[in-house]
Amino acid sequence: MAKVLDKGWNPYLAGALAGLLLVASIWFTGKYAGASTTYVRAIGMVETVFSPERVKQTEYLMKEAPIIDWQWMFVIGIILGSFLSAAQSGDLKLKAVPDLWESRFGPSRLKRAGAAFLGGTIAMFGARLADG
Repeated sequence: MAKVLDKGWNPYLAGALAGLLLVASIWFTGKYAGASTTYVRAIGMVETVFSPERVKQTEYLMKEAPIIDWQWMFVIGIILGSFLSAAQSGDLKLKAVPDLWESRFGPSRLKRAGAAFLGGTIAMFGARLADG
């Protein structure tokens, strides 16, 4: 099953640093560090390529202008930082179905993709519903 790694960060240090990052984001920008708005902006950017008039007509996309800002770069940093951290620790494994998933639900990639999509959709809906 899942192996315990002793080469990870101390969770108390990581939590404290995350808290300081949140305080810094509020102090310097007046906004909380978050990710869900970035996905709305990215969708707006993609839609601007295919139908710029529609973006101007969609109130929701105009509220969150499709721009690259500090939050957008924050999300890119999360992705790159996670990859680099896993690579540096030697824990990076590119697998379609992780061992834990396979032991609980079987080797189906389609079932895993469906569950991931459904879970992500529910989480994003909740985050946007809360205006987060």
